[in-house]
Amino acid sequence: MTAVPPFRLDCTVWAIRRRPVNLIDRWDGITWRRVHAAAEGVLEVQVTQAGVPEKPMLRVRVLGDRLPADSKARVKTLLTRMLGLETELSDFYRLAGGEKSIGRLVERFRGVRLPRFPSVFEALVNGIACQQLSLTVGITLLNRLARFCGDRIVTPEGVSFGFPRPQRLAPVDAADLRKLGFSRQKAEALLALSREVSRGNIDLEKLEASSDEEARDQLLRLKGIGPWTADYALLRGLGRLTVFPSGDVGARNKLQSVLRARKPLDDRDIRKRLRRWGAYAGLVYIHLLLSGLAEEGCL
Repeated sequence: MTAVPPFRLDCTVWAIRRRPVNLIDRWDGITWRRVHAAAEGVLEVQVTQAGVPEKPMLRVRVLGDRLPADSKARVKTLLTRMLGLETELSDFYRLAGGEKSIGRLVERFRGVRLPRFPSVFEALVNGIACQQLSLTVGITLLNRLARFCGDRIVTPEGVSFGFPRPQRLAPVDAADLRKLGFSRQKAEALLALSREVSRGNIDLEKLEASSDEEARDQLLRLKGIGPWTADYALLRGLGRLTVFPSGDVGARNKLQSVLRARKPLDDRDIRKRLRRWGAYAGLVYIHLLLSGLAEEGCL
């Protein structure tokens, strides 16, 4: 597979992975591995990058007992969405060239894309799990959830776990989620969302056709979804580059540091500071995330 250059698999995968403890998105420094469920069975997709960012080539391997006849087309669609392979960012790089503070971050991580979860459902579950918690704790909860009710596959490297589908999460009892470490409110929100999606009462993917504001309004009507989680789903589930989840305290603080602002930034300050980046505010968010990961020694 190819990608619109420049492209860096490592940075893009870390923006999905977010923490070294992530059990669902595994990265050994060369290969990204992730489990996906198909009607025919459970698959593991493995991706490596060959070539420099300016001439990227992705090598893809799919493992599974029963590979769908159209597995090549399905995996291409999946990876194009998750890794932003067809996203053209030349305007973003031109904008960064005339800006010192954020521009330095853009140059440092040149080739990263806005990675998306494979579904809006997964983006919302991620958001709910991480609400008012450190990212490490949130990822740990998601790992437990994957072990408890996610799909699994045995590969030469061992047992791999996938993100729970709504159909597998819906029958779970709230008490079981509490034992995994979820609060009562989060357990109820996760089950309500899973049951509505699995029963076909809501189709989150239809939000693709909605504007940012329309989609946000629809998401805020769901149980347990507040402004930050809605914005997070807009960015990481629907790929809305214009959205900067300002409720993310870590991102807010990182932006303050990068801009060398003397006082904490509120929502109004963030909108003002990112006005010239409007069409790419969400990509700025991703660069701030990578900057933090680099400081922690992950990159």
